[in-house]
Amino acid sequence: MDVSSISISSGAIDSTEGLPIRYDLYSPISRNGLSFPVIIFLHGFKGFKDWGPFPDVCEELARAGYGVVAMNFSLNGIGDKKMEFTELELFERETISQDLNDIGSVIEALQRGEISDNHANMNTDKIGLIGHSRGGHTAIAAAVEYDPVQCLVTWSAVADYRERWTDKMKEDWEKQGYTEIENSRTGQMMKVGKVVYDDSVENADRVIAMERIKELRIPTLFIHGREDETVPYTNSEKLHIACESKDKELRLVSSGTHTYGAAHPFEEQEFPKPLAEALDWTEGWFTEYLR
Repeated sequence: MDVSSISISSGAIDSTEGLPIRYDLYSPISRNGLSFPVIIFLHGFKGFKDWGPFPDVCEELARAGYGVVAMNFSLNGIGDKKMEFTELELFERETISQDLNDIGSVIEALQRGEISDNHANMNTDKIGLIGHSRGGHTAIAAAVEYDPVQCLVTWSAVADYRERWTDKMKEDWEKQGYTEIENSRTGQMMKVGKVVYDDSVENADRVIAMERIKELRIPTLFIHGREDETVPYTNSEKLHIACESKDKELRLVSSGTHTYGAAHPFEEQEFPKPLAEALDWTEGWFTEYLR
């Protein structure tokens, strides 16, 4: 289904901590009473909803006939300036548990009508998730945890976030309670607190994708770039093998990097070929399993 026009609106709801979960809602304009399934788009580590081509991806999915909610996790470090990390004290304690809670808050807000658009009739009982990198890791846990989620697509997903922590990071956490990583795009040094590490270990049965994937029964598509320089494609291979869904598929993009050839800022007229390929597969999956 191709929709000729869409409406884009923005807002925020409260997290379980009372912090804002900022979102953009891309709504197909319904002229004949049709209702549209909903897709929630999840960014990754050091990511945000307005990164690079993400808004264009969400608009494309909306034109394919879905209400699309692109959300910033409440602790991702982005404040009112939607492309700048101005809240690094929040980023320092961004746990996967809180990210997971945020997804639940967005689902509840959708079903209560708090996230809505007068132009569109959205079927909030049929929700799909798409997550990139750490967002794909968290999407797997969310797909198991929240019943309204009926379909899942991951892009460049991390299989087990515990394996991302290096010995140096663990040493820092023990010595000073935080480690630092550089944002290569901005040059900012960003603290990651020990609470983030502790959460991934102590709550592994809830938050770690490789632990939750065994419980996953909904249709799931794993997409990964063969040339991913950040998260090797073997992560998605492991997830695909462990997934218990009868409707599952693994697609490897032959020349795909971690972001499928895209960068921030994104000023191109067309998607890079690897990203266009990933998006085509994504649309096809949702068309088959979320209608």
